Amino acid sequence: MTAEAPILPDCPSLAVRTRVRVPLRFPDGYETVADVFTFTGLADGKEHLALGLGDWEHADVPLVRPHSECLTGDVFGSQRCDCGPQLREAVERITGAGGFLLYLRQEGRGIGLYAKLDAYALQDQGLDTYEANRALGRGEDERDYTAAAQMLRALGHRRIRLLSNNPDKAVQLDAYGITVEAQVPTGVHLSGANERYLVAKRDHTAHTLDLGLLG
Repeated sequence: MTAEAPILPDCPSLAVRTRVRVPLRFPDGYETVADVFTFTGLADGKEHLALGLGDWEHADVPLVRPHSECLTGDVFGSQRCDCGPQLREAVERITGAGGFLLYLRQEGRGIGLYAKLDAYALQDQGLDTYEANRALGRGEDERDYTAAAQMLRALGHRRIRLLSNNPDKAVQLDAYGITVEAQVPTGVHLSGANERYLVAKRDHTAHTLDLGLLG
């Protein structure tokens, strides 16, 4: 984020493009139903999705999680991060509360899938997740939540409860005119393979993660 407050692009074509109902079933057997939205006019031109979960239509201040795509964690169950468990947790919690999961196509904190795997290789040599990104000549976190704010506006919501441990999400959404009335932390999904990753997020970018004495 820069010192100047960003301006949400004024895009006359911003609108919901498609809404389709999709039944969901997770590997542990949990099932729910999502109203999946696509959009026109998003600033970055990517194919982001919004999943309306639970009684989202009557939620004045919906519970919202902006979840960045993680192929390795979300699809293959990688334990090097906590993305897959966070996604699973978020779907159930949002279904119970009413709100949206914004599935954002910004793999590897915005650096892309191949670069993320390159960063993993550097982490195997001792760098943490942020140091590895910098060593590749990339930003520590290149994610931008302009499209997330646009999606919420297209869905008619400017006030939300944010389901996230990441303070930068709240800062960016607020700068784009989305009022974060509360920030609700996710659970801590600790494994032997992601301990260093979670400690780095806690210590370097102030994620709200209660890891006890780890690190």
